[in-house]
Amino acid sequence: MAYLERASPTLKETLLKIYRAEKPIEVDQHFHEFGSIEYHIKYSVSDPNIVHVSTSTLLETQGAVTLKEISSYTYEVIKNIGVGVIDIVDPPRLGFQLTLGLNLDNIPRGKEAIKIITRISELQAIILSSQLKEMLRSLNFQDDSRSINNMPIRIVYHPSEPFYVFKQPEKITAVFPMNFKDNSDVVIATSFFQDMGKAPQCSWSPIPPLQLRGEPVQDLTTNSGFVSFDITSRHIEGKRLDKTVWNLLNFYACAKYHIKCSRGYIQRRMRKRMETLVKLLNNTSLEEEAAQNENGRCKYVKEFVKVPKGKLMMKQRCKEMTRRVKISKFRIKINGCARFRFNQRWISLPKFSSKPSDKSYTKLD
Repeated sequence: MAYLERASPTLKETLLKIYRAEKPIEVDQHFHEFGSIEYHIKYSVSDPNIVHVSTSTLLETQGAVTLKEISSYTYEVIKNIGVGVIDIVDPPRLGFQLTLGLNLDNIPRGKEAIKIITRISELQAIILSSQLKEMLRSLNFQDDSRSINNMPIRIVYHPSEPFYVFKQPEKITAVFPMNFKDNSDVVIATSFFQDMGKAPQCSWSPIPPLQLRGEPVQDLTTNSGFVSFDITSRHIEGKRLDKTVWNLLNFYACAKYHIKCSRGYIQRRMRKRMETLVKLLNNTSLEEEAAQNENGRCKYVKEFVKVPKGKLMMKQRCKEMTRRVKISKFRIKINGCARFRFNQRWISLPKFSSKPSDKSYTKLD
C-alpha cells in the first residue's frame, strides 16, 4: 500500500539511532508497514561499519508487465541516493526482495547525513514509483493495435486494495474499485466520488468498465463504485511523471483520509447542533417553569386569602358581639374629663340586683 509519507518512520528512526550512537549497538529488527511492506535491519558489533537493510513488497500482477522483479533502472536510482554509501547485496536476504549494505563511514557529517538517511528511508516509495513509471513508459500511447498491452494489468500494493491499468486509444486508464467498511463512510464516499466524477480526466461509475470483464469477482464487488483516471501523454512528460505516479499510488490513502476527515467534521457539526438545540430546549423549559411558579404562587395566595361571604359575615358579627361584651364589663372612661388631671371621674355602670331592698334607687354623688 502506498502512503502519503515517502519515508518510513521506523526505518528512519532506527538508522538515525545507529548513526548517532557513540558506541556500536546490536540491532536485529524485523517489522511490517501497512501490512504488505516488510523490513529487516541487521547491525552487528563485529562489523560496525556496515548496516544491512532488507525489504520486500507483496506484489501481485496480471498481464504483460511483471513487477515482482526489480528492474535495472530501479537499481540505478537506488545507487544514486548516496554514491559510495549504498551497495546492493546479491543475492538478497532469504525471503526478501532487496538487500542493501550501508557503509556508515562514507556518510557525510552534518545535515547531509540526515538527508541521505531520509532518502534511504524512502526505499519502498522509490521501488513502487519506479515500477509504475516503467510500466507507464512501456505502454505506447501511439499504438492503437490490439495486443497484450491492451489487457488490464492488475496491480496490488495491498491485499485488499488492487487497482487496474489498461490502455485505450491515445490514453491510459487507471481504475480503482472502492470499498469501505462503515455504512456512513459508504454514503459520504459515494457522494464525494459523484461530485469528483464531474471533473475532467476523472469519472465515477457504480459498475465496472467493460475492459475489466473476466477479472476476479472479489475485486469487482464494491459498495462505493469505481473511480477512473485518464492518463494522457502529457501526464508522463518530464517531471510530471513523478507527480502522476505518486498521485496514483496514494489515491487510496488520500481518499480514505478525506472520507474519515469528512465524517469527523459532520459528526462534530451534528454534536454542536444538538448541544445548541438542547440549550434552547432547556432555556424554554426553565422559562415555562418560572411562569408556572409565578402563576401558581398568585393563585395559591388568592385561594389562601379568599373566604366565603357567609363565614366572613359570621366572623364579623362575632367580633362585634365580643367587643360589646367587653365594653359592658369594664369601666367607661369619659374623655371629656381628660383636661382635669386630678378630677378625672370614672363612672361604673349600675349594678342591678334581683333581691328586694329598702331603697328603690341609688343616688349618684
